[in-house]
Amino acid sequence: MSIYLMLTTLTEAGRRALQEDPDSLKDINKEMELMGVKIIDQYALLGPYDFVNILEAPSNEVVTKLSIRMSAKGTTSTLTLAAMPIDDLIASLKKKDTPW
Repeated sequence: MSIYLMLTTLTEAGRRALQEDPDSLKDINKEMELMGVKIIDQYALLGPYDFVNILEAPSNEVVTKLSIRMSAKGTTSTLTLAAMPIDDLIASLKKKDTPW
C-alpha cells in the first residue's frame, strides 16, 4: 500500500454544506473507506487548503478515482501527492544499481 497526502479546499457550496452539517465530514470518510482507502490521519488547516488527509491506498488509480469523485460533487477541490517514507528514500539512494 502507498501513502498519499490529499489537500482539500472547500468550494462555496462545500462551506455551506459543512456549516449546515458538520458531521458530513464523517460521511466522506466512510465513502473513502468503501473505495479501499484507509485514512491514517486528518487535520483541518488554516491557509490556502482547508484539510489534509493522510491516506493509504492500494494504487494511484484508486486515489485518482477518489479525487475525481470527490471533486465531481462540487463541494471540494483536491490536490493529491504521493508520499514516500524517509527510510525508503534513504535506502533507494544507497542502492548502487543505476549507472548515474
